[in-house]
Amino acid sequence: MTDTPFHLAFPVSDLAATRAFYTDLLGCRTGRESDRWIDFDFFGHQITAHLVEDTAGLAEPTNAVDTHNVPVRHFGAILPWDQWETLADRLKAAGTAFVIEPYVRFKGETGEQATMFFQDPSGNALEFKSFRDMSQVFAH
Repeated sequence: MTDTPFHLAFPVSDLAATRAFYTDLLGCRTGRESDRWIDFDFFGHQITAHLVEDTAGLAEPTNAVDTHNVPVRHFGAILPWDQWETLADRLKAAGTAFVIEPYVRFKGETGEQATMFFQDPSGNALEFKSFRDMSQVFAH
């Protein structure tokens, strides 16, 4: 793994709702911004929400994984296990509508991981996951 942060830009339909979601619910800090975009510190990485007028057609295909339909286009973060559990509890308490409820995959196997999927206010899919053993992030 690397300590080099990545950058991701993505479309949103409402900057105020996006700000509230990423700062209040996910705990991200804001960076630079304008009336058309906001930078967020997304767990040490820079993501930029860009305001677009038309988000029609952003619906994404899914792939079957386990018994779930996983949104093909998604992003997120790999968190330490306790931080993942804290976030899952916060999202549940906030009444978040999960695309895929928090659960553990590969229990007791190589690559055991906790995962959950949900959407931001513009419908962008996010996945947050955690590994019992972080050295197994790329295990197969």
